[in-house]
Amino acid sequence: MPAYIIADIEVVDAEGFADYRAKVPAVIAAHGGRYLARGGAIEVLEGGWPANRIVILEFPDMAKLKAFWESPDYAPLRETREKSARCRILAVEGTLQR
Repeated sequence: MPAYIIADIEVVDAEGFADYRAKVPAVIAAHGGRYLARGGAIEVLEGGWPANRIVILEFPDMAKLKAFWESPDYAPLRETREKSARCRILAVEGTLQR
């Protein structure tokens, strides 16, 4: 069953975050992940969600998502992200419907 990372990101250091944004796609792809949404226009339809920059990643399953998240190749990028942005990040399992 697919698994997703859903991130709400507030960039506080544009230069540092630009470095993260340039390097992270290759690491995501190496772990079987792909972008479904990455920083496009946001429209809150209900509730008081103060959304900033939304990113949605899809992985084949939760094990692959966790392998990415805990990987040594992502660790320095995560450190860069943590210094350059405030984030709320969820991992959620989806359903496979065909």
